[in-house]
Amino acid sequence: VYKRVELLSHFLELVERDKEDLAQTLSQETGKPITEARAEIGNIPIAFRAFSEKAKHLYGEMISGEQEAGQEKNVLLVKKEPLGVVAAIIPFNFPCDLFDQKVAPALLAGNACIVKPSTDNPLTLCKLSHLLNEAGVTAGAIEIVTGPGSTVGNALTADPDVNLVTLTGSTEVGIETAKVCAENLTHVALELGGNDAFIVLEDADVALAAKELIWGRMYNTGQVCCASKRFLVHRNLVEAFTKAAIEEIKAIPTGDPSDEKSRMGCLISEKAAIKVEEQVALTVKQGGKIVLGGKRNGAFYEPTVLVDVPKTADVAKDMEIFGPVVPIIPFDTEEEAIAIANASKFGLCGCVFSQNMKTAARVANALECGGAVINGASFFRSFEMPFGGYKFSGIGTEGVMSTFDEMTHTKTIVLKNIL
Repeated sequence: VYKRVELLSHFLELVERDKEDLAQTLSQETGKPITEARAEIGNIPIAFRAFSEKAKHLYGEMISGEQEAGQEKNVLLVKKEPLGVVAAIIPFNFPCDLFDQKVAPALLAGNACIVKPSTDNPLTLCKLSHLLNEAGVTAGAIEIVTGPGSTVGNALTADPDVNLVTLTGSTEVGIETAKVCAENLTHVALELGGNDAFIVLEDADVALAAKELIWGRMYNTGQVCCASKRFLVHRNLVEAFTKAAIEEIKAIPTGDPSDEKSRMGCLISEKAAIKVEEQVALTVKQGGKIVLGGKRNGAFYEPTVLVDVPKTADVAKDMEIFGPVVPIIPFDTEEEAIAIANASKFGLCGCVFSQNMKTAARVANALECGGAVINGASFFRSFEMPFGGYKFSGIGTEGVMSTFDEMTHTKTIVLKNIL
């Protein structure tokens, strides 16, 4: 392990050397503002060091036979071993962050890792893989394979020599991946879709909630799996919240992603923007009313706010909009808000705003999701925490606390009659 840690430490030196080139590449191929791209590159050393520290403390365990009748003379040794080959299928929205979450623990646990980046933006990950090679990680230990998911992704998931497929992507792709992996009983770790509820209770700080909306919905132009996507607002606060949200959104500098002042760029592709446009049109057809934005220009889609969205609308349940869209859904009681939030087939994250911590904790506890934030947007993910969802939002968790369990075997060696 210590040798792997040393190699990855050298890799981080190379990342530091090339960080501006990596950030520029990331910005240009994803359309995210250069400031966001630099922040994502800046996360690489944070993540790799955190996983490296955890790897150095993956101690085994000893079970004394005295714990169980008839086992008094035995000692059991429990240890972790590499799974073998890990296939990491990485999405377009945060390629470097997900590279960190998958590749670092895979290598540190002693696995070989095959990286399959998105066809929309593979260049930054190609450069990172090259830097791993330059740092001394052999080509056999880290490989990157580019190409369509329908060919490359399917080949990886169907390969009996692959021991784990760790995928971040849509629920539809995750389900198909799990079906294919089942043929070989290949391990799967799936971080999939979400339609996170952003609940504003009657006693909430409206100004705080509106500011958190910017972080939780507009970052990366809304292309975030754990972004807040359904805005459940107490009916008495809808007008004030809508006004505050619009003021905050209008203050966002948008434009060329390479502009240092820009805080919002385009979506990953025109196809993605067209899908958002169609989803907004459907929401309007189902009762929503656009009060801000709603227009598309190529791959750019304006930050959009809709009011009067009924709880029966698709977006209030299972339609995940991957773009800068704020559908505001009114509710009258705490119980109704919880019911609307939990009516979705997804259960990734959620959040609640209230100045009464007891109330906020009660609501957070009632949400059927893998993570709930109090007085902050659901877009929260530290590298340390176990991140994953309930229901159709995935299988397993990622993070320093849990990923090594997903990427290792547990072996028990019995010293029989040793005592």
